[in-house]
Amino acid sequence: MSDDPASLSKLHDIVVPEPVSWWPLAPAWWFVIAVVVLALGLIIFRQVRNYRAYAYRRAALRELAATEAPAAIATILRRTALAISSRQDVAALQGAQWLDWLAERAGSPVPDEVRQELSTALYQESESAAASAALRAFAEKWIRNHQAAC
Repeated sequence: MSDDPASLSKLHDIVVPEPVSWWPLAPAWWFVIAVVVLALGLIIFRQVRNYRAYAYRRAALRELAATEAPAAIATILRRTALAISSRQDVAALQGAQWLDWLAERAGSPVPDEVRQELSTALYQESESAAASAALRAFAEKWIRNHQAAC
């Protein structure tokens, strides 16, 4: 062996430090995790609350799908309206006032064909009369999109 300090035989292997561990986490990561968990909890809470709040809509749509009679559709609309507004406000409405109230909550006017059919639906003797496509479409759209009374 030579005493030469630059000799290759005197080299040592490179010492690599151990990799940085992910655990334990830094305090900032705990903060980020807490914010994410709180945000997810809030989102889940709101989704559950909305799901429960709109149960009456789902029930009304199921009933609407199961009926053909204009009188039954008028009743479903009335019961749905009672779910979102006080009985004193809705129960006394008749005729044009009732249709105007529906239009106000829907944000769009009630078509003339639907106005005529809803006005006469309760007075028809036969339950076998089928509702028009316009009435069914209006009722479904109103149930899905109406705004609660202010």
